[in-house]
Amino acid sequence: MAVLVQLSVLLGVALCMRFTLSLSAVTPRQPGSTLMAAIRKGDTETVLAHLEAGASPATRDQAAFLPLQNWISWGFSYESETKDNTVMHMTFFCSVTLCLVFGGFIWAYMPDYRMVDWAQREGYLELRRREAEGLPLIDPNLVSVDKFELPEDEELGDTEIII
Repeated sequence: MAVLVQLSVLLGVALCMRFTLSLSAVTPRQPGSTLMAAIRKGDTETVLAHLEAGASPATRDQAAFLPLQNWISWGFSYESETKDNTVMHMTFFCSVTLCLVFGGFIWAYMPDYRMVDWAQREGYLELRRREAEGLPLIDPNLVSVDKFELPEDEELGDTEIII
């Protein structure tokens, strides 16, 4: 059952990541570009000067998607702050709430498939019965002496016996 819980957690994380990757199409950036540096700084005069001077169409497309504000992306979308925040919140909701909280709830309340609780209850019932009947708690003849054969003292010799 623990394996089932682990598989459900992994499946939940995989579905969240699949959902996240399908929503975030990352626009490639040119790290050395002065236009990209100006966009990141929010320098609108430099951006407009580059666009008017005839920047390449790819650079114009990138500039159109990038915001002219002080925004640090979560890494899910570099195009839209709203999309980036939405995907981030969905990812954390799925991974924390669905996987950890509900996974922990299922794991805590799943049935006792190894019968550990049953064995402990049965042991306490047997101890109560033996105490009520005045019997020793553990019977010294639990296994009949006729069913096993002990070595003789001559066979043991000087072997130390630790009990």
